[in-house]
Amino acid sequence: MIHCKKLVFNPFQVNTWLVYVNEGACIIIDPACAEDSERQILLDFISTKKLIPEMILATHGHFDHLPGVSFVKDKFDIPFCGHREDLSLLQFARQQGEHYGFSFDVDPPEFDKFLVDGDIIDWGGGSFRVSHVPGHSRGSLAYHFKESGFVITGDVLFKDSIGRTDLPGGDYDTLIRSIRTKLLVMEDQTLVLSGHGPDTSIGDEKESNPFL
Repeated sequence: MIHCKKLVFNPFQVNTWLVYVNEGACIIIDPACAEDSERQILLDFISTKKLIPEMILATHGHFDHLPGVSFVKDKFDIPFCGHREDLSLLQFARQQGEHYGFSFDVDPPEFDKFLVDGDIIDWGGGSFRVSHVPGHSRGSLAYHFKESGFVITGDVLFKDSIGRTDLPGGDYDTLIRSIRTKLLVMEDQTLVLSGHGPDTSIGDEKESNPFL
């Protein structure tokens, strides 16, 4: 059985997601742990559950989702994966952070592997599908674990809201098109696990999201 754990990190309250099998494989999505105490929380959870991290996934390349990437990558010697279109955001993450008063202790690494729309990724818990959902950033990705009934959307879709489009790579029309063509076509009961804030579902967002 696949489980999903949310850990909220750094001053921007980013949702870091761990998708895992009991005492088995684990995927870490958007490791945003910025302080030693936050990183220890992540390590303690992995240790307590006896997990084996296999990969790091980025939903996008904005700085607030990246503070823990170097730490996790070095600790577990696992690949960091994301979309090529957000590579430039990684390269300027330190400058992005400084603009908002945030400092990196170590620059985030570049992607070890580029993911593209339609990729099916096999891991120790089965497989999931990658969807390219640009609009919040050019390289935003969503990860659909269909058999387990959830999709991790990063900052593309939130409960009763959508991602902002005034940051580098953002475009409102593109974002709405991505949501309508890639996310709202999923089953209504699909849980939406976002990059910030509470969970929701595809059905709830169809009914009540004022932007859609």
